[in-house]
Amino acid sequence: MSISAALVKELRERTGAAMMDCKKALQATDGDIDAAIEKMRKDGMAKADKKASRVAADGTIAIVERDNAVAMVEVNSETDFVAKNEEFMALADKVATLAIEHRPADVDALLAIDDGNGTLEEQRRALIAKLGEKMDIRRFVVVDNAGGPIATYRHGQRIGTVVALTAGDDAELARDLAMHIAASNPQYRNAEDVPADVRASEKEILKSQAEDSGKPAEIIEKMIEGRLRKYLAEITLYGQPFVKDPDTTVEKLLKQKSTDVAQYVRFEVGEGIEKQESDFASEVKATAQATAG
Repeated sequence: MSISAALVKELRERTGAAMMDCKKALQATDGDIDAAIEKMRKDGMAKADKKASRVAADGTIAIVERDNAVAMVEVNSETDFVAKNEEFMALADKVATLAIEHRPADVDALLAIDDGNGTLEEQRRALIAKLGEKMDIRRFVVVDNAGGPIATYRHGQRIGTVVALTAGDDAELARDLAMHIAASNPQYRNAEDVPADVRASEKEILKSQAEDSGKPAEIIEKMIEGRLRKYLAEITLYGQPFVKDPDTTVEKLLKQKSTDVAQYVRFEVGEGIEKQESDFASEVKATAQATAG
């Protein structure tokens, strides 16, 4: 049957899909706009499933602050191009907003939230179908006020930090610490938080290195202790030199300000995700050979 331009326009306005996709859906459903919407939704789910095996290691960090609390999320895409797409960034902001409003137990619970436009999972899949890339809502955190100021920092789209202090009202200090954490990436808050197995593993490495020096056992032991202290300082927030004043550590700075860090979180887009490396020239060559007759 003939599909009018007005009907295609209406479907596009209701779904946000491309004109051609709207026309095809209407043709397949004999002009029934509700049936076309349902078909497009199902087709979108199928497209999303086909992309599930791809690696999404790019993306964005979104942060929402509300009522003395902060939500921070990482939403992934396959490319930087989609990561900068307005609809993708709007989805990330929505994820953070729903996280702070509903405080779900985990990502699965977050994906199940329905804000009146379908569940977050359905909206994610619909955007995958529209933009043509795999997208993952990877992780989120909600940080509450701990008696002092909360501060956030976002470096571009790729790094985000949240810091909550235990006392005082020094918002500038909290902001400075959020920036410090973004730059220095401490793995633990202080030396006491470093797991015993991490300490033991590093000590074994240092012992092996020191024994090769040929020095007496008592000297080797002191070398190991000194190097272990240096290692712990490098990987802990409190042990690191403060980025704005390298002559003092973060721990000394906090003592001067009579406060402490109750919680800090740092997200970096794609950390821990193994990217797939592709050889474009080889792919083109292989495709040409496969279609050469």
